[in-house]
Amino acid sequence: MRSRITLFLGIFSVMALSNAIVPVLPAFATGSSWQGAIYSAYFLGAVVSTLPSGILSDRYGRFAMMRTGLIVTVISGAIICMTTATVPALAARFMEGIGAGLFVAPAMSFVNADENHARLSGYLMALMNAGLVLGLIVAGVLAEIFHEPAAGIIFFTSLTIIPAITGLLTHEPRVAAAPATDRDLPAFLSLVREYRWIWYSSIVLIGITGVVTSLYPKFSGASSDILGYWIAGMSIATIIAVLIISRFPFDEILAIRVSAFLMVMGVMTSFISPFGFLVLGFLAGVVMIAQMAFLSRIREHQGIAMGLFSTMSYLGMALLPFIAGIVADGAGFFVAFCVTAIAAVTVGVRK
Repeated sequence: MRSRITLFLGIFSVMALSNAIVPVLPAFATGSSWQGAIYSAYFLGAVVSTLPSGILSDRYGRFAMMRTGLIVTVISGAIICMTTATVPALAARFMEGIGAGLFVAPAMSFVNADENHARLSGYLMALMNAGLVLGLIVAGVLAEIFHEPAAGIIFFTSLTIIPAITGLLTHEPRVAAAPATDRDLPAFLSLVREYRWIWYSSIVLIGITGVVTSLYPKFSGASSDILGYWIAGMSIATIIAVLIISRFPFDEILAIRVSAFLMVMGVMTSFISPFGFLVLGFLAGVVMIAQMAFLSRIREHQGIAMGLFSTMSYLGMALLPFIAGIVADGAGFFVAFCVTAIAAVTVGVRK
């Protein structure tokens, strides 16, 4: 029971805290560039820590790394709660991203090592996206009620303390014997080479959701509350997808390929209507479950596999929106959406 609380409440609270600062970013920085830096610092921290966390979880245990990640998350959240100064908030967000990276890879590794990994991965992904949605909504509501920008951050930091404590009290479940240190690099290189299409699909297909999210504020001219509803709708569609698809057997590679082609429709629909958010959110859920199911076949180095998977997903969220933004500024939004759609096609046609 304690292990499930650490795993599921942990992923929910870590994700909720990551988004809790978004509705109140102006309280931590006045300029849009600094606000963007504070927001992005989290993803940079996650990219830096996720792969090492996966490697170390193979050697020292998944719960050891999950506990560390939760503790780092609580400390970083506490720092943000105590200051609205820009530079400390920036540093704390980077630290928070490191904590998330330390938690996510071993959590996914723990799920994929379970016999019932398909259904557990559905629960994990559903709670991850539920955390992202409620982090936005609850933080905005609490800030208005208490007239305190950090109210939501305080709430979710406090919530994260619970899985951190249960993690400290949880006996490490038995895992396969840790591989020798000198085998880590060959295993890493082998996984990079053998599953390169999976990593590429993670960068592109998960990154596409970030592209649409990042382009829409300026492209649509919609108010921030309306944008929040659309973004929340994307995550809700992902939750529905992961809970459905995780309950049925399916061909993982075929599911990824078909989803890639359907994402072309989702991207171009987004250019016309925010309904595309729902399409892309649902397809992203299918893709993530299919990728995790396919990677669950890796037994001895599951930590490295999940570290790579998480790193590539974060990399896609950081890299593709940046590229799409450059294209939009230089050639217009329609071209940016078309380039994004073409990127999805490249996943479907290559292997």
